[in-house]
Amino acid sequence: MTTLLVIAKEPRPGRVKTRLTPPFTPEEAASLAEAALRDTLDAVLATPARRRVLVLDGAPGPWLPPGFDVVAQCEGGLDERLAAAFAGCAGPALLVGMDTPQVKPGLLATDWAECDAYFGPAEDGGFWALGLAAPDPDLLRGVPMSTDTTGAVQRQRLVAAGLRVRELPRLRDVDTAYDAEVVAADAPHGRFAAELARLTAGTAGVAR
Repeated sequence: MTTLLVIAKEPRPGRVKTRLTPPFTPEEAASLAEAALRDTLDAVLATPARRRVLVLDGAPGPWLPPGFDVVAQCEGGLDERLAAAFAGCAGPALLVGMDTPQVKPGLLATDWAECDAYFGPAEDGGFWALGLAAPDPDLLRGVPMSTDTTGAVQRQRLVAAGLRVRELPRLRDVDTAYDAEVVAADAPHGRFAAELARLTAGTAGVAR
């Protein structure tokens, strides 16, 4: 079976979702980040897996449910941290971030027959999911992160290595207040949508 990895930051004010400020305060942005992380962890828990690992920058808190091993992120750029997460896996692994609280267990279920890699593109040009049947950290090292071509470069790495790539649906990361509204509308019954509704109650959306 597959190891499911979630790479995340501890949801502390001023450290997460800084692009949500403004219109949200750092404390509100952190509460949205925590809700997004909890939704993601719930989806991972509901997905069959050999092992579930939270690759964390920071310390775990009461938001972390049972069933996860916690591994500290290594030093270095995001490419190095993603590479290290895969390096810790002995078999097939699928990695997701904490920025897509709309993710559902059905999107995380893997079938490696006739497939060597999974790739989930993001609306901003990055990627929200990456799966490798045979984890190879070198497939990630040196990929420029947080650009509008990150996803294209990463996918080309997979293809150039001769891997058979299975495409996942394109999802929107939550980076901005607009993203938050769109994602909450896509997943209206999650913790993230509920927290956004609580924070914006009595206002016209999030443009406060």
